[in-house]
Amino acid sequence: MEDEEEREEGQEKEEGEEKEEEEEEEKEKEKEKEEEERWLPSYQKDGHGEICEIFYSHSLSLRGLTDISLLEHFIHLRYVDLSKNKLKDLAPLSSLTQLLWLKVDRNLLTSASMQELPYLQVISFDRNRIVDFEGITHPLLTNLSLKDNKIETVLGLSHDHLFSLQVLELRGNKMSTTAGLGISKLKKLYLVRDHQPGEWDRAAADPSTCSSHSTKGVAMNQESQRSPC
Repeated sequence: MEDEEEREEGQEKEEGEEKEEEEEEEKEKEKEKEEEERWLPSYQKDGHGEICEIFYSHSLSLRGLTDISLLEHFIHLRYVDLSKNKLKDLAPLSSLTQLLWLKVDRNLLTSASMQELPYLQVISFDRNRIVDFEGITHPLLTNLSLKDNKIETVLGLSHDHLFSLQVLELRGNKMSTTAGLGISKLKKLYLVRDHQPGEWDRAAADPSTCSSHSTKGVAMNQESQRSPC
């Protein structure tokens, strides 16, 4: 009798474990599907009533790029990854006024200066050659990462320009003091190597953490030869 009860309990346990595994697999599939959909084109009517592709996201990572002037024409972009290239200038991004999320890690930038972008919320400038904070004036910016650059002072970061900033990542720079840091809403400041994953890590890894002022972002494939609306 006891053996039978043990067998039944063991069977129930196995069934429960199998069910949990199936649920986990289903969640993974849903997550993969959402990620794929983020990088698909969206179709809308242009001013002439014709259907055309609208591109909201673009990844040009690891392409050896020195010039991104082509992006000036894709004014609907919201999520852009330009990491691991050879960029020295981000001026062409000034026309992307709907941009929410930008990653330009591992380039040749000596300045983070950009034209003010009204909706930009997350920027990562990690592993460049940036020496100061001049030109970072985006009003809705909440997460800013400048890890592994050549910054020696926090002067230039001001509440007057960055009144939404909450997470600032500055590990791997040359600062000896935070004197002059005047960001009233700042919640997280990372200056040393050892820290637990926080707001920056999630926002940098997942563009969907940005709150959009418009529709959800999808992707523009570099190989596409269609003209933007």
